[in-house]
Amino acid sequence: MGLTEALCYYNTWFINQCGYVGVFLLMTLESMVAPVPSELVMPFAGFLIFTGQFGLVPVMVASTLGSIVGSLLSYGMGMLGKPVVLRYGRYLLLNPHHLEWTENFFFRHGGKTIFISRFIPVVRHLISIPAGLARMPLVPFILYTTVGATLWNGFLTYLGFRLKQNWPLIQKYTHILDYFVVAGLIGAVVYLVWKVKHARKPA
Repeated sequence: MGLTEALCYYNTWFINQCGYVGVFLLMTLESMVAPVPSELVMPFAGFLIFTGQFGLVPVMVASTLGSIVGSLLSYGMGMLGKPVVLRYGRYLLLNPHHLEWTENFFFRHGGKTIFISRFIPVVRHLISIPAGLARMPLVPFILYTTVGATLWNGFLTYLGFRLKQNWPLIQKYTHILDYFVVAGLIGAVVYLVWKVKHARKPA
């Protein structure tokens, strides 16, 4: 078993063990500052839908509810004020520079960024905080979050479903994908080390 196959196997196994509650909790963390990418959750839920171990509707309900709850928690954090966000956010590896960029992005484009950001890496983890800082009305915030999260989670789930559907063909090329996985893992480790070092610096 190559690295790519092993990664897919263990991710799928883990999500299957966690069940729908696990999907909900992982997507709650994904919508907060915590570094849990949806790309490592939803495609493997799609794998399990293809094999009949998960159902499409429960997966979409669990993932979307998780995205909403996580976004609301970040929104509430933002309402407490930026000093509180910077003080406690570092324990979740919050990058102040990413937050500042996301704030500027939000204030330039307004509430619609809550929808747009669901499709942008890094930004989607942080965008709810500026919404809370700006006291964005809660109803449109939840609406934009729900629509954006449902579309993004659905896309990743469908992608995983199709990958599993064509897995015998993909297996022929997993040895090539292994190189990209190794490069990605090295990049992720370097990035996390860099984030930890910067998070430990006083704001």
